[in-house]
Amino acid sequence: MKHTIKNIMASSVALLALTASTGWAGVTEEISTLQKRWAEVNYQMEGEAQSDAFASLATEADAVVSKYPDSAAPLIWRGIIKSTYAGAKGGLGALSLAKSSKADLEAALAIDPRALDGSAYTSLGTLYCHVPGWPIGFGDDKKAEKLLLKALAINPDGIDSNYFYADYLIGKKRYQDARSYLLKAKKAAPRINRPLADAGRQKEISQALAVIEQKLGS
Repeated sequence: MKHTIKNIMASSVALLALTASTGWAGVTEEISTLQKRWAEVNYQMEGEAQSDAFASLATEADAVVSKYPDSAAPLIWRGIIKSTYAGAKGGLGALSLAKSSKADLEAALAIDPRALDGSAYTSLGTLYCHVPGWPIGFGDDKKAEKLLLKALAINPDGIDSNYFYADYLIGKKRYQDARSYLLKAKKAAPRINRPLADAGRQKEISQALAVIEQKLGS
């Protein structure tokens, strides 16, 4: 009897492991699809077509979040999609998108702060940096820097963690500091499955460095 129970327990553990592995593979694949589509929309589209594409992508992200409610990664990517959509859309509608993005990113942090190399901290910090402050919005420079530094602590060599902290520093006119983080972002290892996103970010890094050189030279 004990041997039978032991075998049943072993089989159950194996089944749970297989189910977890299959579930993780599924969410990873679907996140990869969102990442690729986001890069296409963000870097290859403009205007109304881009806004419409972001709206559709946000709906796709809704489905992934519903399918994997206990996973931080889908929430992070829905938050990123909404925040980028807000930037593309502008106006009063952008603030509601930013607030919804904030809620997604905070929910992701509650599940796993280190998910996707701390990307929730990066994206939430960027929101606090660029959204207007009270009484219009929730923007807060001190919170922004705190969150962006947490992202850097988790992923000190990442292209996004360094770029977005540099972007914050540029807004504070701390150009020398920003330059060092941009140079670090420029040297970040390529992300094998995200060539379009890397190419787009590297272009933004070069543009930011050009702005800094102009500011320091003037």
